[in-house]
Amino acid sequence: MRLRAAFALILACAGCATYREDLYRGQRLYEDNQYERALAVWRVLETDSDSLSFNEQARYAYLRGMTDYRLGFRADSRHWLAVAKAIDQQHGGGLSPEWKQRLEESLDDLNKDVYGGSERFDKSRSTFKEHVKEAGDEGTPQKPNDGKCYANADCPEGYICDNKQCLKL
Repeated sequence: MRLRAAFALILACAGCATYREDLYRGQRLYEDNQYERALAVWRVLETDSDSLSFNEQARYAYLRGMTDYRLGFRADSRHWLAVAKAIDQQHGGGLSPEWKQRLEESLDDLNKDVYGGSERFDKSRSTFKEHVKEAGDEGTPQKPNDGKCYANADCPEGYICDNKQCLKL
């Protein structure tokens, strides 16, 4: 009976070592800028990432997120970096200070995709122009001064606005 328990323990430790080796192999590929190959390792390791220690899980999530970031998979990157941040906050020590700083900078950039940022609105190339009527202009619609209409409400009754011109129905 003891022999079986010892054998099971050895197999369990060997399994954890394999996952740990995959983590190190993926990290080496990431550091060698072989992001596609690193991502392949991360995807295989994903289903077994719960077998890693918390510090290793934080490293896995960080490296997976940064790999996705480098490859342009921004939504996936944001997910994995947020996971890495949460694990590191709960169980500190998995990420180096340099990695934490890079994680914060990357998450800030990725969050602008979701929540927007002041730079994005300033650099907008939108050509939309809003045309509104002043309060109290409830009377019959008048043709605009510039001869163009912008909405059906700008045209007299029985007309519609088409290509900035009032056309009879």
